[in-house]
Amino acid sequence: MEWLLVAVIVGSTVLGDILQTIEMKRVGEVDDFRPGHLRLLLGKLASRKYLIVAVFFMAVSFFAFMKLLSVADLSFAVPASAASVVLETILAKLLLKEHVDVKRWAGAGLVACGVALLAL
Repeated sequence: MEWLLVAVIVGSTVLGDILQTIEMKRVGEVDDFRPGHLRLLLGKLASRKYLIVAVFFMAVSFFAFMKLLSVADLSFAVPASAASVVLETILAKLLLKEHVDVKRWAGAGLVACGVALLAL
């Protein structure tokens, strides 16, 4: 049961983060923080389909994590759910075409090793 919840957490976190990144790159940088402009920006963001789906996936991740904490120790739940870092790094390179330097690959590799140790 624990690993199934971890899979749900990791999958939904990765999907949520990727979709959120896609939408935020489309919207662009926010440089006007006046209340009127922020209201317009929030309205614009609320109509973005990928962003709405991203919020849904992040909610799924949150509630799955709450369930995981009810059936597993925190010392397992937090490191195991960090597997999303590995998938997000890979997808950032392949899907989003981002530059991922050696330090980030090394970090993702170390996280992968830590999750593998938990699986033993």
